[in-house]
Amino acid sequence: MISILIPVYNYNILELVSEIHSQLSKTTKPFEILCLDDCSSNLSIQENNKNINALPFCKYTILPKNIGRSAIRNKLAQSAKYDWCLFLDADVMPKHKNFIDLYLNSISKKSEIIYGGILYPENRVNDSHLLRWIYGKEREALAYKQRNKNKYLSFLTLSFLIHKSVFNKVSFNEDIPNLRHEDTLFSYNLKERNIEIEHIENPVYHLGIESSETFLQKSLDSVAAIDLFVKQDLLPTNYTRITKMYANIENKGISKVLSTFYIKYQGAFRKNLLGKKPSLKIFDFYRLTYYCYLNSKK
Repeated sequence: MISILIPVYNYNILELVSEIHSQLSKTTKPFEILCLDDCSSNLSIQENNKNINALPFCKYTILPKNIGRSAIRNKLAQSAKYDWCLFLDADVMPKHKNFIDLYLNSISKKSEIIYGGILYPENRVNDSHLLRWIYGKEREALAYKQRNKNKYLSFLTLSFLIHKSVFNKVSFNEDIPNLRHEDTLFSYNLKERNIEIEHIENPVYHLGIESSETFLQKSLDSVAAIDLFVKQDLLPTNYTRITKMYANIENKGISKVLSTFYIKYQGAFRKNLLGKKPSLKIFDFYRLTYYCYLNSKK
């Protein structure tokens, strides 16, 4: 009935798999849990994750070389033997003890993709990780009614249920660089095919909160990825917020000014964003000026 698919890289997933396995074992549904390690560099984590193979209907496999986030998800889907596939990121944990049942009970004859949402820990993280925590709580941890207002852009790939027939139509793009935003491109491809995303209230906690320094760098990588997707005609300019804003200011000749802002003030932006009171308004402006900077060089 259901295949649980977990891509792994340098993360201990034994607790997650044990919880999911416990919940599945209480149902009458046939299941499998497939964990695919993208050639983790941390060998001690690999050894610990190998204990997963002792659990019935579970398999932990290590790839001989790193293939990236898009390819590993596609490979997991191809390996799944059941029609319904539940993708889970390695650094999540279900909020509810009936997490699996909530997903299974939400399936209807019309269902294609179901997304349960994510949450962030309530307790404030240490100062060096604040930016990621604040961004996650404000921008990603949305109730299903909020997510329904923008079904495709509010879809994240940390936890989602998908029918295998949908994956035969739309898979993750393996031709793009392993930068970020493969989920944004995936959601746009779903929208193009008129594949419906159902939003429900069945969140997982996102536990792998990166340092502000790491998140900030990944955010710039994400901007570069979006820029590349637009230039390669993989995404239209009106799909994401940042590309819409850029299209508006480019027509008004403001983009060159903002590019200069990035060059001149990036140090001041970073000081705020890596500090004790990071501002999401500054974060948005920093990313926009960087997008303008990238396009000033064309």
